[in-house]
Amino acid sequence: MAQPHQFRSHVQSHPGPAPGIHEHAIENLRFIRETMERSGSFTAVPGWGGVAMGITAVATAVLAERATTPRTWLATWAGAAALAVAIGLWTIWRKIHAARLPILGGPAQKFAVSLAPPILAGGVLTIVLFQEGLVRALPGLWLMCYGAGVITGGAFSVRVVPVMGACLMACGAAALFAPASWGDAFMALGFGGLQIVFGIIIARRYGG
Repeated sequence: MAQPHQFRSHVQSHPGPAPGIHEHAIENLRFIRETMERSGSFTAVPGWGGVAMGITAVATAVLAERATTPRTWLATWAGAAALAVAIGLWTIWRKIHAARLPILGGPAQKFAVSLAPPILAGGVLTIVLFQEGLVRALPGLWLMCYGAGVITGGAFSVRVVPVMGACLMACGAAALFAPASWGDAFMALGFGGLQIVFGIIIARRYGG
């Protein structure tokens, strides 16, 4: 029959947890967190920022309607686009910072990479069409390219984002077949009205 001291010596002969277990657990948690970030949705789409962008678009449509030359008209909308980009980036950064989300990598990077190609394509086509004197096609082109970018980027975001993109594309398609004099009105409707409506929805449902 084994003596008590034998059991004590047997228990003492088994080492405690290996020193590397704690580090291994931390690595597993980091892997799980990064996996969730990559597979999650980009929820930092700016709601109130979209509203601000929409308001500037409506104001720009009023100004652009009074432009006396195609070059002045284009410069007016180009300035509005630059302002909209600045508003969008700033409000996205604030929302990401408030939610403590990663700026680089994960859904944010996928959203940006998916949004960029249609926007860049629209910029190149703008130069070509303007040089060819096809200014009347630009409102429809801009709305469709921006809508396409919102749809592709929205694949990595909340559901309402690609819905907004589809509405923008529909507005752009209508603008392409409408009389040229309606271009600014469609721009006010798409970049203005739709941005405001969906911006309010996003702000209320997804925190600003």
